[in-house]
Amino acid sequence: MVAHTVLLDFTVPANQIKDTEKRTNLKSNITNVLKEHFNGLKYLNEHFVDEGLLVLFTGPRNSLITVRGYSEGLVTVNIEYFMQEGDDALLSYDQWRYLEADVAIALNSQRSKRLPPVRRGTIYDLYLTLSDERLLEYDIDKLVFETRSPFQKVQIVHSKSLGNMLILDELQNMSEADLIYTETLMQRGKECYEGKEIVILGGGDGGLLYELLKENPKHITMLEIDIVVMDACSKYMRSVCGDCLDKRKTAKYEIIVDDCVKTLNNMIEEGRKFDYVFGDLTDIPISTTPQGDAWDFVREILNASMKVLKPNGKYMTHGNGASCPESLKMFEDVLDQLCAPVKFTKDSAFIPSFFEDWIFYQVSLK
Repeated sequence: MVAHTVLLDFTVPANQIKDTEKRTNLKSNITNVLKEHFNGLKYLNEHFVDEGLLVLFTGPRNSLITVRGYSEGLVTVNIEYFMQEGDDALLSYDQWRYLEADVAIALNSQRSKRLPPVRRGTIYDLYLTLSDERLLEYDIDKLVFETRSPFQKVQIVHSKSLGNMLILDELQNMSEADLIYTETLMQRGKECYEGKEIVILGGGDGGLLYELLKENPKHITMLEIDIVVMDACSKYMRSVCGDCLDKRKTAKYEIIVDDCVKTLNNMIEEGRKFDYVFGDLTDIPISTTPQGDAWDFVREILNASMKVLKPNGKYMTHGNGASCPESLKMFEDVLDQLCAPVKFTKDSAFIPSFFEDWIFYQVSLK
C-alpha cells in the first residue's frame, strides 16, 4: 500500500497568471483537459495567492488534484492517489504522457516536465541521497531488517540490482555490490598488510575486517560502538563480512564494542603503535565552514590516530563524494592543522550503491 504523487510543471508567460482575465482562461483550459483525462472530476475550491492561483479537485479513486499557478510563470499540477496491493495505476505511462502534452498545448506552454510517480508510505526507504543531498530512487523491493539501536536507526533492505544494503539513519552505507569501496579504502594491491598491526575505527558492516584478514596481517583491532549493526550484518550481509562478525576475538583479530575515541585514548596512554589506522566512520561533513560538532569529531579522531601511528604508518579513510569539492578542501585544510605534520594522497572510485565517485585518503606522518 502506497500513496503515489505525480508531478507535472509547465512554464508560461507570467502575465497569464497575473492578469485576471488570462488567469481565468488558464484555469478553464486546465479544467477542461483534466475532465477529459479523469472521469468524475469534481471542483473543490480555489484561492488567489500572491497574484497566483490555487485550485483543488478530486478525481477517480479519491485522488486529489492540485493546480497551482505562480505569478512568476510556473504552473504545477500534482495528482495524489492511494494504491492498494494489486491495484492498477491511476493512468498508464502513455496516458500520463498524453495528459502532459494536452495541458501543455492548452496553456501554450514554453516548457513542460512530468516526473514519475513519487511513492510515499512504503515500509522501506525508496529515496536516499547523494553526498550533495540530491535525491535518488532505488529499486528496493523488500525490508529485510529494521530496528533502532541506542545510537541510530538501522535498516537492511534488498535492492534488485545491488543486493542487500545497510542503511544507517536513512543514509546508504554498504551494499553487496560495493566491494570496490573496501578495496579502494584499503588500496588493495598498493599497500602490503602482511604481518602488520592494524586498527579499524568503526567498520561495523565487517567488510573491511573481512577483506583485510585475507591479506595475512599480524593482528587487527576493530573498534565499533554499535553491536546492533554488527549482528544485523553478520546475519544479512554475509557476502560482505563473511563469518568475521560471528566472533569477537580470535588469534588474528579482536572486535571491541565501545566508543572508539575512548579506546584510542587508552591506546595512546599505553604507548601502543600501529602500522595502519582505518577511519571507517562518518563521512566528511557537508557545511559552509569546518566548524561544529561533526568537524570537532573529525579533528579528534585524526589527532588521536596520528598519535598511535608508527613513524612509517598510514591513516586510511574515506572522504565524501567528488561532487562536494568544498567539503573535501576543508578536510584537506584540517589535515594541515593537525597535532603532527602530515602528507596525504587520495584516490577515487565509483561506488555502485552511492551512484557517484567517492574520494579516499591515505595520510602519513611527514
